[in-house]
Parts: sequence; C-alpha cells; structure tokens
Amino acid sequence: MNTIEFNGVWKKFKKGERLYSLRDWIPSAFKKIFSINGNGKDNLKEREFWALQNVNFHVKKGEVLGIIGPNGAGKSTILKLLSKILVPNKGEIKINGRLSALIEITAGFHHEFTGRENIYFNGSILGMTKKEIDEKFDSIVEFSGVEEFIDTPVKRYSSGMMARLGFSIAAHVDPDILLVDEVLSVGDAAFRAKCAQKMRELLDLDVTIVLVSHNLSLIQSLCKRVILLEGGKVKEEGVPEEVIPHYQEAVSKKRRQEFEKKVKSQGYKIDIREESPFKISDVSLFDGENNRKEDFRIGEPLSIRVDYEAKEEIESPAFSLDVVRSDGVVCCSSNTKSDNFLTGSIKGKGTLNIELGKLNLVPGVYLVKVSVWDRDMLHAYVIRKRDFFKIAANESKGYEKGVFLPVAKWLIRQYEYKNANI
Repeated sequence: MNTIEFNGVWKKFKKGERLYSLRDWIPSAFKKIFSINGNGKDNLKEREFWALQNVNFHVKKGEVLGIIGPNGAGKSTILKLLSKILVPNKGEIKINGRLSALIEITAGFHHEFTGRENIYFNGSILGMTKKEIDEKFDSIVEFSGVEEFIDTPVKRYSSGMMARLGFSIAAHVDPDILLVDEVLSVGDAAFRAKCAQKMRELLDLDVTIVLVSHNLSLIQSLCKRVILLEGGKVKEEGVPEEVIPHYQEAVSKKRRQEFEKKVKSQGYKIDIREESPFKISDVSLFDGENNRKEDFRIGEPLSIRVDYEAKEEIESPAFSLDVVRSDGVVCCSSNTKSDNFLTGSIKGKGTLNIELGKLNLVPGVYLVKVSVWDRDMLHAYVIRKRDFFKIAANESKGYEKGVFLPVAKWLIRQYEYKNANI
C-alpha cells in the first residue's frame, strides 16, 4: 500500500514573488490554477520558473525515503506540497494517513508564547487534541531538553532550542507520515543522534518518513531508497550507494563553477609588475602512472608540472605552491626556499616538477595556486590561480569529513577483567 503518491507534479514560482497575507494568496492561487494548460511548459510568463517538473514517486507504508540534491533543486518544495502549504500547478498528490511535518524551525510557533504554550498551540495545528497533548506533554518536554526554559517565551530561544522543541512535538503526534527537512542540522551532535534514534523507533511502528538532508551519513543509515533532484527533476532513484555518488558529482560540479567564478573575481593582494619577465605557460596534473587529468580518487598520487618561460636571466627565483579547498581553506603549502631547493639562475623555457605523493585529501574541489617570487620572496613575478582538480568520494567509505584522511591504524588491547569478591 502506498502512503504517498506523487504523480506528474509540476510547481512554478515567480522570481521575487512575495505573498504577505491570505488576501494576496487567494487571488494568486486561483490565477495559477486557471492558467494551467495541457502541456505545462508553454504557460511560463516573465520571471516565472519551474521549481518542480513532472516529478513522480511513491512511498510505501513504513518506508523511509531520502530526498537529496543541490540547493535550489526543489527538495523543500516537495515537502511543502506534501504538507499542503503549497498546491501544485499540475499533477496529483495522494496522502493516506495522519501527517506531521517539521519543515521550518518556527513553523507553527508563536514567538510571544512560552514553550509550554507553543506545545499546545503547535500540537493543535498538527492535529492533536488537548487530551493527547496533556498525556504527552512531559515526554515532549523531556525529549526536547528545554525543561528549564519551558515557561520562557520562545522568542528568547536559540535556533537549536526551537528546533529541538519543534521536532519533539512533531515526533509525538503519533503520525502515520513524518516529513523532516534539513532543519535538524541546527541541533548539536547529541540531539541529532537522538532524533535519528527516534526516527528508527517510528520506523519500527511502521511510520512512513520522508527525509530531506545534506547529511549523507544519516541518509545512508536510515534510507533504503533515495531520490536525487536537480533543477526540479528526478535525476536518479535507487539505493543510497548508487544515488549518492551522482549527488556528490552534481555538488562538486556546482561548487567548482562557483569556486572558479569567485577566484576570477578576486584580485591579487600582492603587487605584480605589469611587464613581468617571468611567465607560467601551463600547469599540468598527473597521477601515479603519469596520466594527465583533473579528477582523482582518494589516496591517488598527485604530481604537478609547471611550464614556464623567463624572458631575462633571473637569479634563484622561488617557486611557491598552495592547494586551496573551495571554502578557502589552504590544505597544504610549500615553496622552494623553505624546502632548501636551489633553483639557480633561470632564463628561457623550462619545467618544474612537484611530487606531492598521496595527499589523502577529502572529496571536493581544489585550486592549485602556483606563484614565482624573487629569491627573498618579497616580490612576486607571477601568480597563477586558474588550475583546479577534483577528488571523488570513495563509495566504500561513504561521505568523508575534515581536511585530509589519515592512514589510521587502530589497536585495542583487551586485558583480563577479574571481578573482585569483597
């Protein structure tokens, strides 16, 4: 039996559209409903765009479905359609059962009310009776961990406190269907683990869960089926191990485009002569078998070749290398002066080879920044910032965190335990 059916759903928005009241929303909704035609795509007007395009999926009772995708892919739009905050422009949505949604931190909260008042207020919005809330009140408060502030107005709560209280209310509705958005990312690690355990308990009760998250470890742990959205369309559907690499590729591609745009827009903080006597003509990246490429796997050897030309004789120039992650973190840095490598007198064309070995960087997009300085590293002849490489995720290890992956060796020594009888 399908608890959720999403059949050929289309949803469009207008850029810059804001509906401040029910008086604004009603005529807008009727206008959209009566403007729908048969083919869907032909009725886009100026500044309108499709947030969802012909999306289809079914969710069975007791199943947990993960929805992943880059920002703006349409994930939250699906949850808002399921929770009936929005209506589709075209298509059909069927929901069988009592639904509870945690889509936004402040959804259903009145900021002037206390935590206690908001439990009753939000609980009633989610369909609970006063008797149900009375019976579950203590459990809701205990799970949320805000006992000390339960009679404080929620406007004084942190975003994490509101997220904990909101999830706790939604999870205690005894829903047939639970919708969970990325809102849980604001909680601390202990509470996120608590939420994951609560969702496992709900699954044991045959609750259907639709989970939107960038936390791939959570997706892998809870979901047996995942949908990848891109540009409002379903690009992939299947088990996490098959779909997640496609997501990582999409995110990596988008991150690289943004990274390249950011790098190009940044000027140099170091003054460089307009007519530099030194030129870097090319930077090439190679793997351990001397194959030139830009896409590497975790643990692959990486070497860099710099092709240069000195128009005049330069005495002992210093070469510098930085590997920079897309978020601006300098992952490693080296230069010939610090490494006591003497370049000698340079004139004309030549190449410099840099062997980096196994970097073991985490999956992501990286910039290779190469610069050439005078012997004292006070003046830069040239700075090149336009060469990138990508490290793909290792499917067997899942989603990695941090800057680099250590080659760790684990050892446990088990000592005999004797229970002393006193």
